[in-house]
Amino acid sequence: MALAQLLLASTVYGVGGLFMKLSAGLSRPAFTAAFLALFVVGALLQGSAMRETDLGVSYIFVLGVEAIVTMGLSVAYLHERCPPSRLAAVVLVVAGIAWLRRT
Repeated sequence: MALAQLLLASTVYGVGGLFMKLSAGLSRPAFTAAFLALFVVGALLQGSAMRETDLGVSYIFVLGVEAIVTMGLSVAYLHERCPPSRLAAVVLVVAGIAWLRRT
């Protein structure tokens, strides 16, 4: 259950990051409200999951998965570039998360 909550929190944070970008520096109220609400929901999910997991592992897990989700959204939705060096960085993040989960 905790893993599912952490994955959902990561996804919610990633979508919140997209809305943060779309808020154009907090100048678009609807997008600003959406990203703030998503960040609150993400924090509630993460906080709930942390009852069952170690702080270090769960926090870093969420940050790593959030980075992957955010990068995917930036490429798919904002049409940002994804050169091989960025893909390599994502592979390193995923490897780090996997390693962290095994310890």
